Amino acid sequence: MNVLVINCGSSSLKFQLINAETEATLAKGICERIGIDGALTYKKTGGEKEQSKKDMPTHKEAIAFVLEALMNEATGVVKSLDEISAVGHRLVHGGEEFSSSVVINEEVIKGVEACNDLAPLHNPANLTGVRACQEAMPGTPMVGVFDTAFHQTMPEHAYIYGLPFEYYEKYKVRRYGFHGTSHSFVSKRAAEIAGKPYEQMKTIVCHLGNGASVCAVLNGKSVDTSMGLTPLEGLAMGTRSGDVDPAILEFLNKKEGLDIAQIMNVLNKKSGVYGISGGLSDFRDLTEKRLAGDHQATIAMEVFAYRVAKYIGSYVAAMNGVDFIAFTAGIGENDDLVRSDVMEYLGYLGVELDKEVNTGLRGEEKRISTEDSKVEVWVVPTDEELAICRETVSLLQ
Repeated sequence: MNVLVINCGSSSLKFQLINAETEATLAKGICERIGIDGALTYKKTGGEKEQSKKDMPTHKEAIAFVLEALMNEATGVVKSLDEISAVGHRLVHGGEEFSSSVVINEEVIKGVEACNDLAPLHNPANLTGVRACQEAMPGTPMVGVFDTAFHQTMPEHAYIYGLPFEYYEKYKVRRYGFHGTSHSFVSKRAAEIAGKPYEQMKTIVCHLGNGASVCAVLNGKSVDTSMGLTPLEGLAMGTRSGDVDPAILEFLNKKEGLDIAQIMNVLNKKSGVYGISGGLSDFRDLTEKRLAGDHQATIAMEVFAYRVAKYIGSYVAAMNGVDFIAFTAGIGENDDLVRSDVMEYLGYLGVELDKEVNTGLRGEEKRISTEDSKVEVWVVPTDEELAICRETVSLLQ
């Protein structure tokens, strides 16, 4: 059974074709600049990466090019679309309506559309990809896997904001959390590594990438996470501010004359480590500047690590302990300096960094705490595409 995994953005489309039996990736790639000038990057496993410019006015054309590449006589991996048994779609926001993955039908699409106000940049793009696949592959089952679903187990006291309760009742203003597919995948893998039942683990997952979040997983359920109503809350990220005093919005309005849309643009695209450092969001560049003595780059990385450590501490309290801490995603898996910075704050947990193992570790599953540390700390690579594939298969079997 081959599963095509689709992740649609507003102007991009990532894809991966996975053999569900062996869980091997057959091919993967990305369509970029959809609606502008269009470009397709495609790579068959074991083959060379191919890049080509394509005219992609909409996601419909992008899907067509993806399917064409997968069936290409020279570099394709299937002979016909009949060899693709199902399509798994990443859907960002399912609100309170969707607490698990679903087989997509018209009712589901309407339900996702009802959540568009909660994710105006993501949900419409996700649904565009669904429609394009339905048109290109009529009769092929489609499954939706929600970023927010894993966090629907949070208790009420964790997701309710300190706002008038009527805003929750009327508009469902509450914490939802994101990166759920990654947090679920990594926390399950953590239990396997620890050799303990998933339902008996206290795990903290640090999904650290350009978008970053921390999640507390207690006995197999998400009980708190750092992102909120939107992916803006929580850690200081690549370009997002994370937690700030809400009164700053009024302050900037008065001092800079910015309206709410302009302020939100600053918070989402000009803040985080990018804003603090003076224009750098790639941690490789930040590290280079930091080692050269640049003050703003140094502060940016210190702020990032400090926020991660604070959330870890708060989730230790929320779960009354922790067994396992996992670093994952682009920064978590590949930046040994960030991991080291975070772990400097964890001495109260009886954690000690194994500097020899941590130094230079990139994208490899390894324990980075010493053997006598009271809490295990590991790098655990995430695989959201494989997680979506697994969810798709489990629903259709």
